[in-house]
Amino acid sequence: MKMSVAPQRGYVPVWERRVLNEIYQNLDPVAFSFGPITVRWYGIAYIVGFVIAAFVLYRVAKRWEIRMTTDALLTIMVCEILGIILGARLGYVLFYGDGYYFSHPLEIFAFSQGGMSFHGGLIGALIAGIFSSRFAKMPYLSLADLGCIAAPLGLFFGRLANFVNGELWGAPTDLPWGVVFGGAAGTMPRHPSQLYEALLEGLVIFVVLFALSRKVPPRPRGTFFGLFLVMYGTFRFLIEFVREPDVQLGYLIGGWVTMGQILSVPLIIIGIVILVYAARKRLPQEGSALESTP
Repeated sequence: MKMSVAPQRGYVPVWERRVLNEIYQNLDPVAFSFGPITVRWYGIAYIVGFVIAAFVLYRVAKRWEIRMTTDALLTIMVCEILGIILGARLGYVLFYGDGYYFSHPLEIFAFSQGGMSFHGGLIGALIAGIFSSRFAKMPYLSLADLGCIAAPLGLFFGRLANFVNGELWGAPTDLPWGVVFGGAAGTMPRHPSQLYEALLEGLVIFVVLFALSRKVPPRPRGTFFGLFLVMYGTFRFLIEFVREPDVQLGYLIGGWVTMGQILSVPLIIIGIVILVYAARKRLPQEGSALESTP
């Protein structure tokens, strides 16, 4: 989920105009401005994603009849928000910075300049989960399962915001839904890879995991976590074939392997290991041991 400075919109000749491209050309990355305050759709996407994730997490826990107190939910969300934002930024610095930030350390926390990584955000979320599960007195894998059911909706809104920003565009294409992003992307139509990711990494994963979560009693602890990692890693690996690699890195191996693909392979492997563990151990889902606040 990395972010870069949005390029300027490009002009498209009348004979090359496409419906999706027409929609894009009329989008504004800025949602609204109030005096010196400017609110961008990317920031709104983060807020909406966290709010919906909290709601889904609570509803699924209730369906599973495991305890999820108000205190536990707030603790989990605060820890996860901090973990995701810091992890996503530091992940971009380490995975995609190509050494730039080691020479300019003060820019590491220049969030306004863009640069967020999904893989870093995932690592941050998993580390934050260690602390939040202890504070909430909840099994780590149960919390990870709930979080992975809710997370795809956040990814969905984030990728839509990437599209509005005109960043993370795809390779050139002649397909009728190609989009001219302009700026550094040039004037040729490109794959709207942000929308591919919104559909597969967001909606498809959510629908699959949410449908599986409706079974009561719920599937063994770790099932949803493992399946999320396998599905996300697979979808991201495939989408990278039509997504333009970061200009500062380019293709890393054999003229076709990208950093995104390299980082996705371990997710698939770890996900399979977790699924095998869940199937063998068959541990029940459990909730918070905290008392509800009056």
